[in-house]
Amino acid sequence: MRSRFAPSPTGRLHVGNAYSALLCAHWAANNGADLLLRIEDIDHSRCRPQFIEGIFEDLQWLGLSWAEPVRLQSSHLEDYRTAIARLRELDLIYPCFCTRRTILQEMEKMAIAPHAEDAAGIYPGICRNLCSDEQERRMQSTPFAWRLNVKKAMGLIDTPLCWHDEQGLEYSAEIDHDVVIGRKDISFSYHLSVVVDDGIQGISHVIRGKDLEASTAIHRLLQQLLGLPAPTYIHHPLIHTSTGERLAKRNGATTLASLREIGVDAQKLSAYLLNLPGLIWPFEQQNNSTCNSEILRLLGKR
Repeated sequence: MRSRFAPSPTGRLHVGNAYSALLCAHWAANNGADLLLRIEDIDHSRCRPQFIEGIFEDLQWLGLSWAEPVRLQSSHLEDYRTAIARLRELDLIYPCFCTRRTILQEMEKMAIAPHAEDAAGIYPGICRNLCSDEQERRMQSTPFAWRLNVKKAMGLIDTPLCWHDEQGLEYSAEIDHDVVIGRKDISFSYHLSVVVDDGIQGISHVIRGKDLEASTAIHRLLQQLLGLPAPTYIHHPLIHTSTGERLAKRNGATTLASLREIGVDAQKLSAYLLNLPGLIWPFEQQNNSTCNSEILRLLGKR
C-alpha cells in the first residue's frame, strides 16, 4: 500500500497542512505502507522554489520521513502532455476561449446564476460545439483552456462512476459541467496532473482534506478514460479557526516556521494537532506576545 502528501509551494506550511501530513504519516505507519512526498509545483504563477525547501524543513522538523525520490510535477510535464494528447485522440476535450466574464454573461442570459461567485463551478457549454475550423482559427490567436466534454466522456464509461472509502463504502460520482483540465496559463489543471501522478506513483490510498472531496468524481472519470487504477479515498475533516474559517495560506494561518521560531516543541505540536478538540485552532492568526505565551504554555519545550 502507498499514499502521498502533496503540498503546493505557494507559501510556508501552516498547522492545517501539518495536520494533513501527520494523518498521512500515521496511516502509513499503521498500515505498513509507503509514504511519498510530492511537490505540486506546476502553477508557476503562484509556486516559488524557496517554498520547496521550506516544505522539506517543516516536515523534517515534525519528524516525518518519506520514500525517495520526491516527485516534482514541474520535472514531469511530458507525462501531462501525453495525457492531454490521449484525451484529444479520443475527441473528449475541446478548446474553451471563454473568460470568467463571458461565462457569467452567458449564465445571466440563461437565468442560471445571477452572482459572479457561482460562475467558478458552472459552465454553460459556450465553446462545446464550435466546428473544428473555428477552433483551429481561434487557437492561433486567442488564449484557451482545455475542457473535458463530460457528457461525451460519460458515454464511454460502461460501468457506474463511483469511488470507495477505506471501509469499502461506495459513493456515486457525479459531474454536472465540463471541467477545465488544461489552463490557459499553465497548460495542465490540478485535476489532470494529480490523476496522472497517482497512477504513475502507484498510489493505493489518497488521504486528503474534505475540501477536495468534490473533485473525486472528476478524478475517477479521468482515471477511467486514461486507463489508470482507482485508489481508495480517505477525506479527512479540516481544522478551522475559532470563528469557523478554514485554515489557509491566504488568510494568514499560523505557519510551522513561526511556531518553530518561538520555541514550540514539534512532538507536542504533533500530539496536540492529532487530538485537537473540535478541530479548532484556538490561537490568534496574527502573532503577538499574548498569543505566543499561550502557545508556549501548551506546546513549548520544557
